[in-house]
Amino acid sequence: MPAFASTALIYAGAALAEIVGCFAFWAWLRQGQSPVWLAAGIPALLLFAWLLTLAPADHAGRAYAAYGGVYIVASLVWLWAAEGTVPDFWDLLGGGLALLAAAIILFAPRG
Repeated sequence: MPAFASTALIYAGAALAEIVGCFAFWAWLRQGQSPVWLAAGIPALLLFAWLLTLAPADHAGRAYAAYGGVYIVASLVWLWAAEGTVPDFWDLLGGGLALLAAAIILFAPRG
């Protein structure tokens, strides 16, 4: 599998795991859901942390910085798919810029 494709899968999986984990806490604390939601949230956050260790970056900070752009776009997908709010032009523009920034951070040639 090409490096770009495997990196995209790692970051997409990490974003999904983080959003699921964080949303479980949100549902419990902000929406009054049962603490049972945490039974899904905690393992999801552990999966998120493990997946980020697989990112092909020389330094954790660089991997996390690049992931931030992917997380922004994944959050907009969550906004639409799970919360029923369609992202507007500005959401999409910001998400596109975030992905561009993430790609520059992760794939820029370094000497």
